[in-house]
Amino acid sequence: MSTSDILAGQRALVTGASGNIGRAIACRLAAEGADVLVHFHKNQDGATKTVDEITAAGGNAMGVQADLSSEAQATKLLDGLSNDGPPITCVVNNAALQTSAALSDLDGDEWRQVMAANLDGAFYVTQSATRYLASVGQGGAIVNIASIEGSDPARGHSHYATSKAGLLMLTRACALEYGPAGIRCNAVSPGLIDEEGLADTWPDGVNRWLDKVPLGRMGSRDDVAAATFFLLSPESAWISGANLVVDGGMSSVSRW
Repeated sequence: MSTSDILAGQRALVTGASGNIGRAIACRLAAEGADVLVHFHKNQDGATKTVDEITAAGGNAMGVQADLSSEAQATKLLDGLSNDGPPITCVVNNAALQTSAALSDLDGDEWRQVMAANLDGAFYVTQSATRYLASVGQGGAIVNIASIEGSDPARGHSHYATSKAGLLMLTRACALEYGPAGIRCNAVSPGLIDEEGLADTWPDGVNRWLDKVPLGRMGSRDDVAAATFFLLSPESAWISGANLVVDGGMSSVSRW
């Protein structure tokens, strides 16, 4: 399966690896030689599909379940994995929840659910992983999957955009505090990523994107996976606290 052995001997945890982007990231890391822990919360079938895709191609993967918005479950998962097998040296915080609601209609429960899934979970995983890696002097790399909405919100996404803005600051804070321990932390901010049926369910949004984006297409999940792999690889050994925007140039489009 391997396209290289760059991550050979590395153990990677990819959260939310049962879905579109998470599956692509997990498969790419496995293709680069890593043993991959495929995290899921509720979508066990999706996680099984990810694991099967990796193992069928000759890679190594195992599914792991936890509600990462729970501090107790996140800590238990990371502690258990750290004590069972080689240390986790690569972490991808990809698990996320996205809903749509006007700010005026957004209730507290929905706000808290999105914050818990997108920001609290990443915090709990990052805290547990960095604490362990620092204690063993292992070093390591963390990539947080954020969004261009972390700096450029869309209507109806105030809660989602705020959670991703928080994730970007968590990335920088982690890089600052854990750099001396040899732990790097970076973010990837995707733009509009294509998935099956998106053009049919949201034609207006897709068309507006295609009318403006300089590179003339939606992103693919493999675009995000490639950026994530780069930030986990030795090729980015002196990059930490950065946000790699993967949006086909949309961030360069004039707003006025």
